[in-house]
Amino acid sequence: MLQSCSIERAVDEVLARLPQHIHMGMPLGLGKPNRFANALYRRVAQLPERQLTLYTALSLGRPALGDGLQRRFLEPFVERVFGDYPELDFLAALHRDNLPANIRVEQFFMQPGSLLHSDVAQQDYVSSNYSHAARDINAAGLNLVAQLVARHPQQPGCLSLSCNPDITLDMLPMIAKRRDAGETILLLGQVHRDLPYMPGDAEIAAADFDLLIDEDECSTLFSTPNMPVGVQDHCIGLHASTLVRDGGTLQIGIGSMGDALTAALLARQADNDGYRAVLADLQVGYWQSLIDREGGVEPFAQGLYGCSEMFVNGLLALADAGIVRRKVYPSVEQQRQANTGTLDPATAGGVSIHGGFFLGPRSFYQRLRELPQDKLAEFNMSAISYINELYGHEELKRLQRRDARFINSAFTMTLLGAAVSDQLQDGRVLSGVGGQYNFVVQGHALADARSVLILRSWRESAGEVSSNIVWEYGHCTIPRHLRDIVITEYGIADLRGKSDAKVIEALLNISDSRFQPGLMEQAQKAGKLPRDFRLDPRFADNSPQRLLDIQARHRHLFPEYPLGSDFTAQERDLLRALNWLKSKFKLSEILELGKAAFDAPEPGAFPEHLERMGLEQPEGLREDLYQRLLLAGLQATRQP
Repeated sequence: MLQSCSIERAVDEVLARLPQHIHMGMPLGLGKPNRFANALYRRVAQLPERQLTLYTALSLGRPALGDGLQRRFLEPFVERVFGDYPELDFLAALHRDNLPANIRVEQFFMQPGSLLHSDVAQQDYVSSNYSHAARDINAAGLNLVAQLVARHPQQPGCLSLSCNPDITLDMLPMIAKRRDAGETILLLGQVHRDLPYMPGDAEIAAADFDLLIDEDECSTLFSTPNMPVGVQDHCIGLHASTLVRDGGTLQIGIGSMGDALTAALLARQADNDGYRAVLADLQVGYWQSLIDREGGVEPFAQGLYGCSEMFVNGLLALADAGIVRRKVYPSVEQQRQANTGTLDPATAGGVSIHGGFFLGPRSFYQRLRELPQDKLAEFNMSAISYINELYGHEELKRLQRRDARFINSAFTMTLLGAAVSDQLQDGRVLSGVGGQYNFVVQGHALADARSVLILRSWRESAGEVSSNIVWEYGHCTIPRHLRDIVITEYGIADLRGKSDAKVIEALLNISDSRFQPGLMEQAQKAGKLPRDFRLDPRFADNSPQRLLDIQARHRHLFPEYPLGSDFTAQERDLLRALNWLKSKFKLSEILELGKAAFDAPEPGAFPEHLERMGLEQPEGLREDLYQRLLLAGLQATRQP
């Protein structure tokens, strides 16, 4: 029977009704009821006779403030954007490696890079496909599910799983089966008034919950501010956009490369002449036959259907622009009629986006809250099993997901076509597999689909430049027998069905020219590339400067924040300068820093920026050095 209660009363009920070992599952990302989780965590920590195991993923925390210039930049920004967001107590303990002895946290996906140095988080990481997480958590003995929910604005008996129906909807049949067998499993919801109410599959009756915390929760929702999109990412997005076929299906991920793809698709629709001109400068004609066969560069006459585990801000922007508008329908017969043009859309309803969870900037949540219900009904938040797999309603999914392009990012690619997206060579996990493997497999399983992996061909850290395309790597996320299409800022590599030598050649063509000779030598030494192999001359100038020259000629198609920004104008300049300093110098090496500071302009060149960082009147040698470094970075990254 549903009980509406306070957080502390809910903790009392959980402790009274569940056995000694509580196995609590919470959604990934935004949907965690942080205040309840913290209250239960603190209570169990004081009860050594009890045990608590938490099963979740993507536990979100404010960015670490750090020291020096980073802290001066982040502190005001974090206070403004994250406000009173309640941090997770267990996340802080993971960072310190001091979880209580009777509490464990198992995650199948981590906030990227945030727990690399936490031994306990690394040891208790569970490598599961997103679509298998519900199965694995249920098998571990789950007896409590807790998550944020949204209340219907007019119907108090209706709730929505809103941002996170992903695993919960898959859990509910498993829970019902175990309850029928006599097990006690509790379902707890915590209402958040700012969470958008999402209709459709995410809707659930309030009576289905055992415990409901409805205290007018209004703490700040966690958001992910849009980060700047650089020239590398824009060129990646432009190349990828040529493979998206009108009338097809699109899946994209979070981050600056996903934003760049969104920007390119928006340009393809709204500024097609400019879009074609920049493609010509990028020499995409080399891949024209592939583009003609798999994609296109014309505006979208039919529109796209979005099918993405994460409903990202970019998909909403594409829907607002009328690009994501192709609707799919809940029955095989309706979908057949839609595909043949015989269905009356006015009488059929339909969905233009299926998503499993969402997370984004504050403006994204606000836009969802403001949409009228009929428009919101076109965005169906659903079970991750529906989105990430083909089995279950397979005939319907195949009809819906025509010409699918599953576009995901990696951070390293081997010359033989294996992708690395989640883990370092030494075994430490950066993030997790998530749903990437699911979508790669769909790219091969659907007759007209393609899996597209995107990555920057090179990176720079502390002045050291290295290639992200390597001969070998000690781990892979996507094995090379599932290789398909790979895109860098320099072009497209179609690897499907190709011999190893052809795969190596295709990836060399889109590698940075600084690393091509060494990569060729390694491949030839291993006998995988002919000794007389010569690189096509057109790829001998894969250089950052060539791309910067193209950007200068088409600057309006390279917006730094294509989806808007939470940063002020001064903060955007400062972030650009700080990223430049980080890429060029080891901040611990005073001599190197001194060289940069020596060439800095006078303070009068950037008075507002210095005021924002509290460095308009530096006190002491340290602050004077900070000021000179910041001025050098601002000068080096000044926008034209």
